[in-house]
Order: sequence, then C-alpha cells, then structure tokens
Amino acid sequence: MSASEQGGRVFFSNRGRSLAVEDVIVLTSVGVDIGSSTTHLAFSRIQLERLDSRYVVSEREVIHRSQIMLTPYLDDESIDAVALQAFFDREYAAAGLSHAAIDTGALVLTGVAVRRRNARAIADLFADQAGKMVAVSAGDSLETIMAAYGSGAVARSIRERRPVINVDIGGGTSKIAVCVDGEVVDRSAIDIGARIISTDEDNRVVRLEPAGRWFAGRLGIALDIGQVLSLADATRLAERMAEDLLSAVRGRAGKAGVGSLLRLEELSWKGSAREMTISGGVSEYLYGHESRGFGDLGLLLARAFRAAADRHGFRIAVPDEGIRATVIGASQYTTQLSGGTIFVAPDDLLPLRNLPVIAPDLPLAGDLIDPDAVAGAIANALRRMELLETGQPVAVFVRWRGQASFARLDAFCRGVVAGLAPVLADGRPVVLAGDSDVGGLIGIHLREELASPVPVVSVDGLDLKPFDFIDIGEILPASGAVPVVIKSLVFPADASLGRPKVLR
Repeated sequence: MSASEQGGRVFFSNRGRSLAVEDVIVLTSVGVDIGSSTTHLAFSRIQLERLDSRYVVSEREVIHRSQIMLTPYLDDESIDAVALQAFFDREYAAAGLSHAAIDTGALVLTGVAVRRRNARAIADLFADQAGKMVAVSAGDSLETIMAAYGSGAVARSIRERRPVINVDIGGGTSKIAVCVDGEVVDRSAIDIGARIISTDEDNRVVRLEPAGRWFAGRLGIALDIGQVLSLADATRLAERMAEDLLSAVRGRAGKAGVGSLLRLEELSWKGSAREMTISGGVSEYLYGHESRGFGDLGLLLARAFRAAADRHGFRIAVPDEGIRATVIGASQYTTQLSGGTIFVAPDDLLPLRNLPVIAPDLPLAGDLIDPDAVAGAIANALRRMELLETGQPVAVFVRWRGQASFARLDAFCRGVVAGLAPVLADGRPVVLAGDSDVGGLIGIHLREELASPVPVVSVDGLDLKPFDFIDIGEILPASGAVPVVIKSLVFPADASLGRPKVLR
C-alpha cells in the first residue's frame, strides 16, 4: 500500500517509511508451523493505529490459509527440505505474495520436527527473511502452552469461569494443558500420537517410532517395519493409547504404567476440571472435519479417545482452532516508546533484535524482597518458555510494585542476576523492561552497585506479555528515549482481537 491520506490520517505499508510519524500501519505477515506430522502456513494482513505513544491492532485479516501437508521425511528420517521448499513456493504463489512482500512473521518448529537432525536447515529456508521472522523452536513445554492459547482454551477458562483442559493430540506426542482464569497453571506431554505407527496402502508398517513399538509390545503385538498391521490390532492399539492418554490427563500416568512415556512431569494440579477441548491433527477426526485416512492411527485414536473421555465424565467442547492451534496466524507489530528513565551500558550496545520476553510473577508486593524468590520466579519462567539453552538474550518484563529503596533494589537486582545466570553466559546482556519509571534506577544499581560484568539494558513504560518478542532501537537523541518494537505471537483465538476475518 502506498502512502496516502484519508480523513487527515497517513496510511502506509512499512517498507521505507518511519514508524515515528505515521498514523496507520499496514503489515503483511506469514505464520509457518512445521510439525512432526503436518506443515502449514497462514498469511495475514494487519492494520495498526497510533494510540498515544504506541500502535495497537485495529484490524486483522487472514488472507490465505495453506493446504495442510504431511511433513515430508527422507529415508534417513531427516526432514525433506527440498519438498518443503516446493510446498512453500506453491503456497506463496497461491496467496499472490512474494517473499519480499512479507513484512513480518513467525516460523515455529514443533513436535518431533524440532528434534530432527536438520531442523536448523529447515529454519534456513527462510534465511532471506531472517530479519523479519521470529523463529521459535517449540519443545514440549512451550508447544503445550502455545496449543492451549491457540485452541482458545485459555480464553475459554476466563469466559466460562471454570477450568478447561486442552489436549493437543498430534502425530508424535500429545500435550496436556490445564487452563484456569486465563493462565496455563499446569502442563504435561506424553509420547502418544497418531503417527507413532504409519502404514502404506497395503497396511504394511513403514514408520515405527519407539513409542509405537512400546505400545505394540505392551499388547503382545509383533510389529516391525514391513509387517501388516491388521484393523483389529490397530483398533486395540488406538484404544490402549486413548486410555493411557486419559490417565495422563487425570494425572495418573505413573499409576497406569505409562510414566516412562512422559515428556514432561506428570500433572500435579489438584483442582477439578471436567471440560476439555481437543486440538492437533487428531482433532480433525474427533470433530468430524476429516474422514480420509493417511496411513496412521488418527481416525481410530479420535474415536477411542472420545469414547474414553465420555466414560470418565469429561465434556468435550469445540475449540476455536483444531489442527491449526499452534500455527501463528500472524506476528503482530506494535511500537512503544520507552520512557526517559532508561539505562544502557555500554552506549553502543543497541540495537537489539528479536529478544523473547518472559513475564514472571515476581514477588514484589511486600516491604522486603526475597532475592531467592525473585531468582526462582525468573528461572521458572525461563524453564516454562524453554529459554535456558537458546544462546540468546532474554528480556524480563518487570511489573514493579512498592518503593524503589536501596534495600529493595539491591535484593531485586541480586535475584535477577541469579535467576538469569544461565542466560548471561558468554557475556550476554541483562535486559529488563518495566511498566513503571524505575528502569534507570534498576540499571544503575546493576551496573554501579553490583558491578555487573555483562552489559545492561533497563527500559520502562512498556506493557509486555509472554509470547512477545521485542526489538530495542538506538537511543533517540532528541528525547533520550528508545523505540521498542513489540512482535506478539497472535493466536487465531486471541480474545483481544476477536475472530479473524477470512478473505476469499
């Protein structure tokens, strides 16, 4: 869209223009999800309008949803990058878009795909857009949380004022999230999925994951590559898997003898939840959106799981998104200006790009601050978002409460340094982003009082949340502020945006 004026407001697409002087911004975004079983894309157009010192989303349109492709594998079980590239090229053409037309986006590797040997090569398919794209390698914990948000279960727990469990049943794993009052309060994952056993058109086994072999052995079914899997044995396998998945949902995987298949700790939440939403590829069968077979246990597993859920008294509700629950429909740009009480050292550290944000529940309400509690909250947030070993800086969002006395600042800063210790290795900077006007004081204390050996960035006046990524620009000479570009992973069921409009 070229620059134009309508009603006194300036509209533009962001290429070649300055965010600082425009009233309305229009961006084109792509979301890419490469999973263990399926791969798909979604293209969106996002309009943002200036609101004081920040831009907010005023309209979001899904302009193209791709076909859903079975993730291609080579004989050595690595992902077929050539086949993926051809698929991406076809879908870009179907959307009427070139790579150059994309302003922003998100690439998500999930499930077994993220553990394949050439996962890095897959990300490199988008190397020419690296500056625009947020890349997320979602392991079990993060994917579980993403599916809970994307399916709408998190929003449903607010809307219906009761706990909701989301079960994302994919090809290689199933992810379980307990959602209460708009938060994921517990999560787990287990090696149960539709494609842990795959067959050809003659029902001969062509793929057999370790979990598939484990279930076959548990039922006394002799199974190996090339052997025929009968309908009767496939049904027995699906029913056993469904019962064991329900045991994991009820926090009883260990008692059911399937604790060895857990990929995360068993659910420990002690509340009561009877409402469940299902996402992931198997949900397409469970809700009647798909009936074709793809050489796996998907249809049988869907039937068996619904029957098992009914027997155990669960109500299965319809999610906002099923198989596309973890695809990021768009990466939303917002822009905010950090206040004048910032601290940056050394001066030439900025700009920083694509920093993932954590928003820990920091214990700052009392007169005294416990540094160990601060460290624990930060470490737990890093663990939940799987950011301990990414090799990149992380931005900590700080909701400061109470006075900024020396004692409170000192305890807080010591807790921050301890909690971020794994992230600060190799001289990576401490990056703090607050919602109040203590950013400068915190930065000075870290640098001067604690003699931080690593660079420090402390900015304030921002409003961030988990799944945000931020760019921190260079200090503006005229004001001493810094521009912060916020890229939020916008899930299809994001309650703040409502249902996306699809253009056909």
